[in-house]
Amino acid sequence: MASQAHSLSYSGCNFLRQRLVLSTLSGRPVKIRKIRARDDNPGLRDFEASFIRLLDKVTNGSRIEINQTGTTLYYQPGLLYGGSMEHDCSVLRGIGYYLESLLCLAPFMKHPLRIVLRGVTNDQVDPSVDVLKATALPLLKQFGIDGESFELKVVRRGMPPGGGGEVFFSCPVRKVLKPIQLIDPGKIKRIRGMAYSVRVSPQMANRIVDSARSILNKFIPDIYIYTDHMKGINSGKSPGFGLSLVAETTNGTFLSAELASNPQGQGAAMLPEDLGRNCARLLLEEIYRGGCVDSTNQSLALLLMTLGQQDVSKVLLGPLSPYTSPRPAKVNCAACVLKIPLATQGINAFFSCWITKQKRPSQTTHVRFVLIFAVIQLAEASHIHDYTQRQWFRELTLIRFSRGRGRG
Repeated sequence: MASQAHSLSYSGCNFLRQRLVLSTLSGRPVKIRKIRARDDNPGLRDFEASFIRLLDKVTNGSRIEINQTGTTLYYQPGLLYGGSMEHDCSVLRGIGYYLESLLCLAPFMKHPLRIVLRGVTNDQVDPSVDVLKATALPLLKQFGIDGESFELKVVRRGMPPGGGGEVFFSCPVRKVLKPIQLIDPGKIKRIRGMAYSVRVSPQMANRIVDSARSILNKFIPDIYIYTDHMKGINSGKSPGFGLSLVAETTNGTFLSAELASNPQGQGAAMLPEDLGRNCARLLLEEIYRGGCVDSTNQSLALLLMTLGQQDVSKVLLGPLSPYTSPRPAKVNCAACVLKIPLATQGINAFFSCWITKQKRPSQTTHVRFVLIFAVIQLAEASHIHDYTQRQWFRELTLIRFSRGRGRG
């Protein structure tokens, strides 16, 4: 391999996608070693190699080097170029695995992105295209990313393990992102959903709708769940069914939940009635968690706040998902939180900060936090019933981000 003295060095396969996305946005090369070095099948998986090929397509001048065993990866990002392209995703992961990263990269490309992704549209691991369309796109519009060319469309559905789905995504270019003030989620005013079925009886979707409404009708009357039964070539290569639900609040917040059937030949068969009821309960749990951004899009909101203007952006989050705060991360920010209890019933929060404090007589005390790494551990966060505990945690997540410069 060529000289890699100035690259950031990481070890292990964890957070591979996040590291490559942030490397592309910052222009910093990265070198990742010991990728499943002790595994029986060491090295990169097919879906990770497919993701690296996707990054190579959307950029111009990227340099990628992988050793023979696939356990070491060197990535030097090129220019985010964009344009029209197609990509065949690995059927081992959903299209949402690739689409989440494109949502982070697309607004900052040289040319508007127009891409066709083929693979699995709905599975049990990654966010489905339906959920990203209903929640991530409205969130991006809050940052000023909007226009006639901003579109996400399911052309064909594909369920695991065969796939066969197709999705079209287009996004305009935005040089500057607007600051956001999302601190009041509002009240739930309506619930919408999509019950889909492919290569099974169309009655499956109707049974899912009836069972989900049996739970949700107890709370709100404005519920409408669409059914989508695709036939022929538009139904992909494998049978399956599922449900995605989205709750909209009076202030334009979208909270989502979804559930899909087990892949063909894997696990026990799932009844559509059970799937509908379980998905409805997942939506109620997401509503109980609160916040102005749902668990699926927390990391996207925080990243766009970091990449925006040097202005105050605020967002109210519920308990952080493992994807949002999986490990200590380097962030440059200014915290607008004064009271942070470090231990409360069921919650432990620990911060390691470098604090620069300047205090002069007759002047306001200025405390600037440069967060080196912050770890938030939420034990039994879903069992917080006391309003005071929930309130301090929400205040804790009101963070004013400024663009990080210098050391990354």
